[in-house]
Amino acid sequence: MKYAHLADLHLGSWRDEKMRDLSTQAFLKAIAQCLAQQVDFILFSGDLFNTSLPSLDTLKIVTKTLKEVQEKNIPLYAIAGSHDFSPSGKTMLDVLENAGLLINVCKGYVNPETQQLHLKFTQDKKTGAKLTGMLGKKGLLDKVYYQNLHLEDLEQEDGYKIFLFHTTLSELKPKHLEKLESQPLSFLPKNFNYYAGGHIHHPTLVEQEGYGTLTYPGALFPNNFSELEQYGKGGYYLITVDAGEQKVDWVQLDMIKHHKLILNCAHKTPDTVTTAVIEHFYNLDLTDTLITIRLNGALESGRTADIDFKRIFEQLYSQRAYFVMKNTSGLEAEEFEEIKISSADSEQVEEQLIREHLGQVKLFEVETEFNLTKALLSVLNTTKLEGETVADFQKRVGEEVGRVLMVS
Repeated sequence: MKYAHLADLHLGSWRDEKMRDLSTQAFLKAIAQCLAQQVDFILFSGDLFNTSLPSLDTLKIVTKTLKEVQEKNIPLYAIAGSHDFSPSGKTMLDVLENAGLLINVCKGYVNPETQQLHLKFTQDKKTGAKLTGMLGKKGLLDKVYYQNLHLEDLEQEDGYKIFLFHTTLSELKPKHLEKLESQPLSFLPKNFNYYAGGHIHHPTLVEQEGYGTLTYPGALFPNNFSELEQYGKGGYYLITVDAGEQKVDWVQLDMIKHHKLILNCAHKTPDTVTTAVIEHFYNLDLTDTLITIRLNGALESGRTADIDFKRIFEQLYSQRAYFVMKNTSGLEAEEFEEIKISSADSEQVEEQLIREHLGQVKLFEVETEFNLTKALLSVLNTTKLEGETVADFQKRVGEEVGRVLMVS
């Protein structure tokens, strides 16, 4: 038996067309590799798209690709991630499943007497592998599902078992995310052969007694500046099971050359910073290279705006760089002190800012106010669909806001 485990594709996440294209190409390359490896099936552990309502162009590419996978008789098993859900509970995965392009393995029922959640298994016809899993929600709103999960039947089921999940587990958190809110591994059922995780964009593999192999493959392609800087590349897991032996390999996707510069600007003027950046890259072959530039420290004089980024970018593009990105969040000037946020992950930044201002309105409990604020921000972050009128867009947003407030 051979299968692939992908997670956190976030298709459509990059605003710039060139970066969005790289992310899409990573998806196409990974699927092509899976087909070439003749895998028996493919797992998507959440966040196939970056939003519950992806653009029509992104949706066309995904449906065409999944159709090709279907024609090869390779099942695709998935769960919804925190970015896949709209506040009203809808997800594009439902549309893809109704079209026969994937199978959502998060299926079950709630016992009305015990209020416990009972998950059902989906069995792969070719290999006999049994799959189930839990959807992911933003802000650990999926925690209540795990707290009410009936574990006994899942743990006693025989055969080769796979559990898909999309949440932050305390025991699997990398050090740089140690402050991120999480939940314990004990929430998951024991005795599974493979735990296919998503949500944490850091490749992680842990063997835990009583559980088995627990993994996060990381993002298929870096999803923001910091991830590009830290990892440069994304990837997925390829799992082979032969004669009872399980082998897990991380497959790195080499999409583009990447060159990063982290420059300490302490005791430098804007002019010397400009010169230093240009001189660093001047004699390098930057053809089709992705460039990230991070500037930090306190300038000796002048303002951040005095750094000649126009000249820097013109020089790098004249050397045929593919795309150039800069980050000045750690840069300070004498004239003023910028507001600093210590996280590059947009969700963490959002949660940090919300929690800093909780309790100013005395209408709700603090946690209720936090969850309500997160849900409302998610609704208001939606964009007008292609072909949707302004009136219909405003009506749709108003209805979703109403549903959020009714639930709260």
